[in-house]
Amino acid sequence: MPLYVSAMTELELFGFSNLSSAEESLIEELLATVAVISLDCLGAFIRRQYRLKVPDSVIAATALFTGSTLLTRNTRDFRKIPNLSLLRV
Repeated sequence: MPLYVSAMTELELFGFSNLSSAEESLIEELLATVAVISLDCLGAFIRRQYRLKVPDSVIAATALFTGSTLLTRNTRDFRKIPNLSLLRV
């Protein structure tokens, strides 16, 4: 089964302050095993339609585009999007 992450998730992972070289290498290894999806237009539509923050709208767009289940601790903000499959982790 393929795994997907949004380009926003990639940005967030590499954007942590004090990221060590070892952690950066681990992130690169992880990202080499998944498909990174960029969805600017769909993310913008979802942001406007459901009033989400930019990162959340892009992440939701990725799950919708790929037909995937969105794994998140923050189901509250995503519940308002119809047809979005959510799983709280």
